[in-house]
Amino acid sequence: MNREGHNDIRFFVGTEVEHTPAYGMRTLFVVGVQSIAHIMGFAIDNQVEHIYFGANQSFPNPQVNDFPAWNSWEDMIGPFLKEGWLCTLDLDVACVEGLAESTLVEHNNFIPMISVKLPYMKLLGYNATIKLDDRDFAATNPGVWCHNLHDLQNRDRYTAWSRYTKDKVIA
Repeated sequence: MNREGHNDIRFFVGTEVEHTPAYGMRTLFVVGVQSIAHIMGFAIDNQVEHIYFGANQSFPNPQVNDFPAWNSWEDMIGPFLKEGWLCTLDLDVACVEGLAESTLVEHNNFIPMISVKLPYMKLLGYNATIKLDDRDFAATNPGVWCHNLHDLQNRDRYTAWSRYTKDKVIA
């Protein structure tokens, strides 16, 4: 991710600005796979309420059966979930099937942040529709859900890019 002041960093702290169950919480942002001891130390030292894994789009988007990649993330996040920490994992929508096969989704304190890259939204017109679909007809979901893109762009869910500039790099 091209973000000023965030080259070669591993951790930063700030307030969660995205509209999730952790909105407004003091958060430790973790870039890439890091040691549990470092994460715990920074979380305690910075008195955070929430840990955001995969920050700066650092989750590698592994294939569903890339067990070494998935295991490294599960091994890192799992202990924090078991300890009761509220944890987010930011991952691309293409990784949802792999996530569904992980143990992370079994925890009520886990927030899967499913990132759907949709450039040029304003150019798509008023009738653009987002379809929450299945991988095939009647494969895993009971049906499909369609949402008008315009309605999804509600101001109470919007986060301007400028809101992402108030965090503090710690390592």
